[in-house]
Amino acid sequence: MAAKLTLAVDKNVIEMAKSYAKNTNRSLSELVEKYLESLIKEDPARKLSPKLSRIVGAVTLPEDFDEKKELEQYYESKHL
Repeated sequence: MAAKLTLAVDKNVIEMAKSYAKNTNRSLSELVEKYLESLIKEDPARKLSPKLSRIVGAVTLPEDFDEKKELEQYYESKHL
């Protein structure tokens, strides 16, 4: 069952998306719906156990957090 959805999107993005939809013989609604479906299917939290999925997002890391650097430092300290 279809339902209406109101979104606030940058005007330029809307115009480019409309053009893309027209060039691919699809509606803008179809593009948005397919995109949202792809997000739901790719959501790694959906594959987690119920216990683990409750804590996903509980930790907020700083914007400048460098996971690779932190792992390297951890492994160096552990193995040296």
